[in-house]
Amino acid sequence: MTLNDFFGLHPRAGIAFSGGVDSAYLLYAAIQSGARVKAYYVKSAFQPAFELEDAKKIAERIRADMTVIDLDVLDCERIAANPPDRCYHCKRRIFSAIVERANADGFDTLFDGTNASDDAGDRPGMRALRELKVLSPLRECGLTKPEIRERSKEAGLFTWNKPAYACLATRIRTGEVITREKLEKTELAEGYLYSLGFSDFRVRMAGGAARIQVTPSQIQRVLTLRNDILSALKKYYDAVTLDLEVRDE
Repeated sequence: MTLNDFFGLHPRAGIAFSGGVDSAYLLYAAIQSGARVKAYYVKSAFQPAFELEDAKKIAERIRADMTVIDLDVLDCERIAANPPDRCYHCKRRIFSAIVERANADGFDTLFDGTNASDDAGDRPGMRALRELKVLSPLRECGLTKPEIRERSKEAGLFTWNKPAYACLATRIRTGEVITREKLEKTELAEGYLYSLGFSDFRVRMAGGAARIQVTPSQIQRVLTLRNDILSALKKYYDAVTLDLEVRDE
């Protein structure tokens, strides 16, 4: 089944929109097909400011209707406690809020950007999507991440080469309570490294220490800028370390 075929079967829907590669292409393809869709972005403490800005830019670029939903995810104890299935509880809360708003706007169907490369076994949040009957057109049509990036590039979407990004809560170890302060520290630290030109990295929190994880090609740059990075990040952390178990390039 092609995406156009899918949209022909579901010509009216809300779209859970993050401003990332997958949901941006899904929104673009739906609009191009003539489907009547509306994008819903959930603004919470788990998303850094640049994600919302990217979402706004891409929505404007493709002339999509977008609603921003403010949601306090930390008022849910099961999320803030950061258990092994935190992602399930978080996904359930976020998508329930989107479903409620979409239904109020007259959309009975909700799409999300899960693609065929995503392994359901590694994503606890998938259970929440199934429970809420969220449809995943990219996955159901067999579109993989590389294919989506290529199609996005052809469509002129600036998100085509945007690095994968997981929410700020993933920087905090499972079982360690998530607080707004910890999330803000993470966002400031990662924002600083972005300003230095780093990409596709993480600043993970280990107790009061920061653990920087970069791709192999960026390790030398971290060492070259060691003093600057230490000076900036020691404002937020007791110690700053470099993880030698690098991220894949």
